[in-house]
Amino acid sequence: MTTLLNISILLATGFSFWRIGRRLRFSLHMIQLFGYKTEPYGNWISERKRDLLYRVSHSLGLLILALILLLKPDSIVFLTLVYTLWAAAFASSKRYRRDRPKKPLAWTARLKRLAALSALLTAASVVIGSTLALTAAGHAQAIFLLSGFWIADFAAPLFVRLAAFLISGNEARIHNGFKTAARDRLLERHDLEVVAITGSYGKTSVKYAVSEVLNQRYPTLMTPGSFNTPMGISKVINKDLSDDHRYLVLEMGMRHAGDIAELTDIASPDLAIITSIGPAHLESMGSVEAIAQEKLSLLDALSEDGVAVVNGDDPLVLDGALEHQVDLFVVSVERNGVDLWASDINYGAEGASFSVHSATGQQVDFTTRLLGKHNISNILLALGAGLNAGLTLRQMRLAVERLDSVPHRLALRNEGGLIILDDAFNSNPVGAGNAVEVLGQFSSGNRVIVTPGMIELGAEEEKLNKAFGKQIAKHADIALLVGPERTLPIAEGLTGSGWEGERIVVCATLFEAKDWIAANLKSGDVVLFENDLPDQFTENVPAT
Repeated sequence: MTTLLNISILLATGFSFWRIGRRLRFSLHMIQLFGYKTEPYGNWISERKRDLLYRVSHSLGLLILALILLLKPDSIVFLTLVYTLWAAAFASSKRYRRDRPKKPLAWTARLKRLAALSALLTAASVVIGSTLALTAAGHAQAIFLLSGFWIADFAAPLFVRLAAFLISGNEARIHNGFKTAARDRLLERHDLEVVAITGSYGKTSVKYAVSEVLNQRYPTLMTPGSFNTPMGISKVINKDLSDDHRYLVLEMGMRHAGDIAELTDIASPDLAIITSIGPAHLESMGSVEAIAQEKLSLLDALSEDGVAVVNGDDPLVLDGALEHQVDLFVVSVERNGVDLWASDINYGAEGASFSVHSATGQQVDFTTRLLGKHNISNILLALGAGLNAGLTLRQMRLAVERLDSVPHRLALRNEGGLIILDDAFNSNPVGAGNAVEVLGQFSSGNRVIVTPGMIELGAEEEKLNKAFGKQIAKHADIALLVGPERTLPIAEGLTGSGWEGERIVVCATLFEAKDWIAANLKSGDVVLFENDLPDQFTENVPAT
């Protein structure tokens, strides 16, 4: 029996270490999703402390150790009970195994440094508990050992935050080195034109369109995906920029005041594009006026002979740009007589056709596979960049025809007869409204939206999601709301518009929504996936 007891102790201890390792990995993933920023990660822990601190698997795992270490069972019946609890703990730890991360953990050099220190801090509690256990006797030994495991287990998310704080100074030095190298690289390239794009929405789509247009004549490098941070931009400049490139197209994102200045300090633009200004990141910026001021600060960094291409249909963009002493190039899908405008816009399931007119007298008909008026606006901004680079509208027509949807930004696909509109990238009020209007243009079958609503909208979040529900009611037939608590305002907007019964389906997870679609929809039905919350914002915290 002693051998069996020793094996049980080893297995229970190993299981405890396995749980702690999973918990550390989960916490490292979460802080990476928050951009390694300790404050928002700490706020997330505070908001989710009940889910984070109470897990069935962790409680059962510690109970196993307690039973074995304190009672030292010597009967088969008792050990059978312990192994039953162990099996239950293992099973419950996989409770959300279907909820795969949307953005997997990336083992970057920075994460490896953070993981090493986090592991050391976590292991320290086990080592201290074990050391104290060696100097104690009786049940005190087991209590000290259990305490070490308990602290390591439940405080792992806090150890990650502490580790991030401790290495923040060193990380800042490393980042400054990367930014200095990128800045110096650009200073050497007097023949390189830098295009900087910012806005509350549409940045990435415009970036891809600009790159496609400029590549018609000039070797052009753009930042991939949503690389729009100082480190993302610096990485591309340092590793990918070659002497052959003539244009560098950068997306510049922001969440806090001063973010644009930090980016333009690395790469000051020769051509600036502002797509739109709206209530995105209200939570961190406080007001739309503050967002406008930050976005428009891009114009202050323009080179002496630089040009700003702006969306003339957005009053905040146009009025704000007019206050800056820069050379403006205005585009519009709503009015004629600006520098570049569109007319005769027609939409269909295959995309859109439209005519483009310039103030210099050019007029060319275009077709695109992209959907929605906002994409016509995005194309006009790209054409404005091309015109200022010396291209003609006719030269750019083929580039526009070649444009594909940016992944998860109103991308159209057919899955066994089911028409899918994938707009799962982080939503905002204007983008979500545009996507719902596109959904309303289909008439082949049921029009279904799957959404968890919009986030990071501060005090306006509930009101804007309720308004979103009213928009959905005008253009969809069925709404699958993902997250019972988060989508309450959307449901209120729907019911306030007369929706009831089976038209509103509330799902706990995206997987549940997809199961409903598989069971209830048929060929010809249209499904819009509008927003897919990052892992840190889901209502159910995955198993740790």
